[in-house]
Amino acid sequence: MWDKARHHFEDRLFGPLPARRWLALLQRLARFPYALLRDLLGGQLTLHAMGLVYATLLAVVPLLAFSFAILRAFGAHRDLEPLIHEFFRPMGAAAADLTQRVMAFAENVRAGLVGSVGLALLIWTLLSALKKVEDSLNYVWHVDVSRSFARRITEYLTLLVLGPLLLVAVVGLSQLALNSESARLLTGLPLMARLLALGVQLAPFVVVSVLFALVYALAPNTTVRWMPALVGGLVAGVLWAATGKIFTTFVVYSARLTIVYAGLAILIGALVWTYLGWIILLLGAQLSFYVQNPSYLRLGLKEARLSNYENEQLTLAVMYLVGTSHVEGAARWTINGLAARLQLPGTVVARCVDALEAAGLLIASEHETLLPARDLAGIRVVDVLGVARTQGAATRSQQIPIPAPVAELCGELDQVWRSAAGERNLRELIQQR
Repeated sequence: MWDKARHHFEDRLFGPLPARRWLALLQRLARFPYALLRDLLGGQLTLHAMGLVYATLLAVVPLLAFSFAILRAFGAHRDLEPLIHEFFRPMGAAAADLTQRVMAFAENVRAGLVGSVGLALLIWTLLSALKKVEDSLNYVWHVDVSRSFARRITEYLTLLVLGPLLLVAVVGLSQLALNSESARLLTGLPLMARLLALGVQLAPFVVVSVLFALVYALAPNTTVRWMPALVGGLVAGVLWAATGKIFTTFVVYSARLTIVYAGLAILIGALVWTYLGWIILLLGAQLSFYVQNPSYLRLGLKEARLSNYENEQLTLAVMYLVGTSHVEGAARWTINGLAARLQLPGTVVARCVDALEAAGLLIASEHETLLPARDLAGIRVVDVLGVARTQGAATRSQQIPIPAPVAELCGELDQVWRSAAGERNLRELIQQR
């Protein structure tokens, strides 16, 4: 009964839009929170968040030690302390204690490991943690292929070196701006003083939202437009601020937690807050994905699969559309354009395009546009259908021991579709319009 009710509700929510514009707008907007709640209750996002908590435990102290080693050259290594305190702020009175402990650990690791043989282990731990973050965001974005090893080393090390410098630079410039003579003059005005105080209160929220947006735009191994990334970052920043206030209230009024867990209460609270932080980051990434790919709203995190018949239709349609644009000299198709034209998820079209490329029927230009790999008259319909029928097969060279009558029937069916396709090529198929 629950499944029937859920399917009926989804049919209404993701079905045709009403005629009235305001009702249609409300229905479109309602799809996003429903999809996010469905994905969260599905359990996969929580599993990834728990894995990221484990990665955080392994990487937080080496990350700070690595950052200290870089910032110490500029005399700015202590500027990380306010940022760490801001992260632990929802822990209430325990935030200062946690900050001092983390800073002490980082100082010890910096003094004992950085500049020694252990530096290699430290960097490996950090790269593994960043790989875990990328894998989680690739899962949200339905990306099957991670960055290559060379790209991973180059981009991750660049992030580890430039990230702390940029953060400290932003904090330093903000402090200079607040302490400047012009800022002091402005604070003398009542209205400007209120605006400045409001800006100081909103600054952590703005910084967190921008950081989230940067992660959504750069971490997945795919092209993410800036507008979806900003939308996801803004919503995640609001969730971060709201969850932080709720968690702070919970910590303040949960005296029983301290009684039961004694000295471990601070550690457990920090783990729970870290877990909530990763959940918020993944939900924001999921929202960014849906804003850029609204066709996935109903499908969610499930893998899109087509029947054999639908797969044949898709493969022929892709070759037909790419061939037609080539003949007419029109704008070339991309995977995203084909997905929008055929109203299918991008991963489904991408798998089809990959199979056609592997068969030597399509090529992708440097601008990710698609072209026929050879003359259209040399691409037979039988070859295209053959790609569709063998796509994703893992046992192509194996002979399945099927009964003789079944093998005979399959041979007859195979002969029928080959006879129907004949020697027709893609150019002839396009000219039938």
